[in-house]
Amino acid sequence: MAKVLCVLYDDPIDGFPPRYARDSIPHIAGYADGQTAPTPDAIDFTPGELLGSVSGELGLRTFLEANGHELVVTSDKDGADSTFEKELVDTDVVISQPFWPAYLTAERIAKAKNLKLALTAGIGSDHVDLQAAMDNGVTVAEVTFCNSISVAEHVVMQILSLVRNYIPSYQWVVNGGWNIADCVERSYDLEGMEVGTVAAGRIGLAVLRRLKPFGVNLHYTDKHRLPADVEVELGLTFHPDVESLAKACDVVTINCPLHPETEHLFDDAMIGKMKRGSYLVNTARGKICDRDAVVRALESGQLAGYAGDVWFPQPAPRDHPWRTMPNHGMTPHISGTSLSAQTRYAAGTREILECFLAGKPIRDEYLIVQDGTLAGTGAHSYTAGDATGGSEEAEKFRKAS
Repeated sequence: MAKVLCVLYDDPIDGFPPRYARDSIPHIAGYADGQTAPTPDAIDFTPGELLGSVSGELGLRTFLEANGHELVVTSDKDGADSTFEKELVDTDVVISQPFWPAYLTAERIAKAKNLKLALTAGIGSDHVDLQAAMDNGVTVAEVTFCNSISVAEHVVMQILSLVRNYIPSYQWVVNGGWNIADCVERSYDLEGMEVGTVAAGRIGLAVLRRLKPFGVNLHYTDKHRLPADVEVELGLTFHPDVESLAKACDVVTINCPLHPETEHLFDDAMIGKMKRGSYLVNTARGKICDRDAVVRALESGQLAGYAGDVWFPQPAPRDHPWRTMPNHGMTPHISGTSLSAQTRYAAGTREILECFLAGKPIRDEYLIVQDGTLAGTGAHSYTAGDATGGSEEAEKFRKAS
């Protein structure tokens, strides 16, 4: 029997919806690069339902308990007295999400003597100390590509929201006004702008493809250069480093993983190299940007706007300065947990568990760490090390509630 500890975000304040806004969602069988969508033996949920919160349980309870395993589900993840900390000691599998991450630090991994698998229900496993996982023989896996398009759509939405000054304009309507001059004094057309992505993997490339019809000039930088035919198709300008791209672009979107090489990549110096009045959108990981450098850049006007849905730590403390800085378009970490995306990452979580519990190989594209080394997608996208430092600050969110 395995003990599975699953950390999910809280249920809706008013309870689960008695009726969903839509009766169904489109069925996605595969992705743009040819990878198939998750293929578990079965699912015990209805696609399009709320699965990522505590009561949704990722649709796992029936499957796990029918096979003699124990499932513990909680949202209480931070601090020494948290349910997560108490249950971790004899847990075999930890499931967490990027949106409400259970930070698996080296200290926590050391306490979890039975831990064999850290599974991300979504994509991005930086909330796990990958070096500690390698040192302790813990497999790390995530549901690669399950919500990449969800995030790409969010990026395009936030770019347009910033450039067109949508959020303040909407607020004038809510407040009963018709203040056209106030709405348009910071509103521009995206057409003709130079737009670049830091990383052009699954998400970054999807962003570029979606922006092409807007008549913008597209740029990218990545450790792995795209094929020449893709560059020609999209009219891409390749940059050998982030600094070169930052200097050239009016809009920069960050779509790279967080690891020691990208932590605080956008600090005062890097933001200072950007054009005055440019826009920065970060749906990758909050720690890729220096928190206070972003605030300073917005206050000085070096940045005309900053948006994203990723913070550090998560949930963000109530006094986090990104909540109150000027000209921002921040949301909670929601880009990859639409009801459509939840269907795929819940199914992928089930697929990975089925393989792990049966002693079968996990799909290579789902692997981040295996057998003491970076593996699969992890070997392509990450570097060894730890990016969880400082995560204990997340406890402040609960204390201030």
